[in-house]
Amino acid sequence: MRIPTRLPSSLLSRTVPRQLRAPRTTCLGARWSSTSSPNEGRQWSTPLAKTLTEAITTTGPVPVAAYMRQVLTAPDSGYYTSRPDGGDQFGQKGDFITSPEISQIFGELVGLWFVAEWMLQGRKSSGVQLIEVGPGRGTLMDDMLRAIRNFKSMSSAIETVYLIEASPTLRAAQHKLLCADAPLKETDIGHESTSKYSNLKIIWSEDIRLVPKDVTKTPFIVAHEFFDALPIHIFESVAPPPPATTSSTPDPGTAAAADLTNPASIAAAVARAQKAQKQSPKTNQWHELLVSPVPPGSTHASLNTPSSLRAATPVPDFQLTRSKGPTPHSAYLPHTSPRYAALLRTPGSVVEISPESLSYVADFAQRIGGAPLASSSPQKKAFGSVAEGEEAEVERSTKPTPTGAALVLDYGPRDTVPTNSLRGIRKHAPVSPFALPGQVDKDGLWIFWTTTKPLSSHI
Repeated sequence: MRIPTRLPSSLLSRTVPRQLRAPRTTCLGARWSSTSSPNEGRQWSTPLAKTLTEAITTTGPVPVAAYMRQVLTAPDSGYYTSRPDGGDQFGQKGDFITSPEISQIFGELVGLWFVAEWMLQGRKSSGVQLIEVGPGRGTLMDDMLRAIRNFKSMSSAIETVYLIEASPTLRAAQHKLLCADAPLKETDIGHESTSKYSNLKIIWSEDIRLVPKDVTKTPFIVAHEFFDALPIHIFESVAPPPPATTSSTPDPGTAAAADLTNPASIAAAVARAQKAQKQSPKTNQWHELLVSPVPPGSTHASLNTPSSLRAATPVPDFQLTRSKGPTPHSAYLPHTSPRYAALLRTPGSVVEISPESLSYVADFAQRIGGAPLASSSPQKKAFGSVAEGEEAEVERSTKPTPTGAALVLDYGPRDTVPTNSLRGIRKHAPVSPFALPGQVDKDGLWIFWTTTKPLSSHI
């Protein structure tokens, strides 16, 4: 259940609990040029490593989220979208084992949980939807449907099963397990087939936003080990530089600014002061940790690769560097929560934020509780910016009566902000997330409190 969803190919830009701490280094002044060729004759761990290095060398370091999208879901060489050895990521022969693959009891219990929710909500006789994001091999949904079919009233009330899947390979595996020999046909939002359980309609889509929202439906949504696989941005609090030492020789511009009888001189002095304040911030700022290629000839020692990873990991192709100043992401994302504001006061504090996780949770909430009416502030609510202890504003919704439920099973701290959680897994062992791009699973700890906060705005 590790597959993250991917935007349609026209929007593709996309990305990844295991034990790994990502080494951090600081970029102090790298220059990037499309005309230089520092990588000629270099050996690459994978073809994708070469492609990414050439792109980053041209454009400059990229956010961690962009790196995760490419190494996980690049159409021809991503971890989830291409398997050159013909195998898959799951099971003992793969890289990891998830709960549904261990025992069918897990999926059956999840199915029974939804049956209980359906009963508590009045036993709707129609309009029930099952939606799974990141369905893996389809094992969880198969076990759920097998359990639910024992409750005829609910089974007959299910109108459609939606599977949000990015990988054509995994979609084929899901179709074979859930639909046997039933044909798979293309639709306007993805693909469609018929389940082996009571001829139930199953629809595949690459993005949940393509699945229609209908206030008359009762959606039951499950996300198992999904959110920890979504792209994350990483930010670090950086103290302002020390004030420049004053010179005994007056600067011509400063001397001119002292002429208080000249309005033009005063205006110029104010403009210079404002510019200087912007250039030399007086308070801490969030800078973004970015991904850049390692220098040619790098070793585990020069990259500070954790000793526990060196035996199972070739020398990484990439490393984290810190932006020299704020980026568009750091200028907004870390300012969406009071908790991040508190951490900003401590230089060196690191936070990880997944905007896509917030987007998915907001989507779940809207399907269950309805979207706020136009008079609300969806951007503020979507990012859970209600302060601790503050009551969320009660708003009218497009869905008068909330119906449905979402069950999210993942790993991460309940109340704290995780740091250094980006990890890699290969053949059931922790490896560097910056080695063997396209052949290593990558994820970060799911941040429960940031992604559950938006729910209070809708339900």
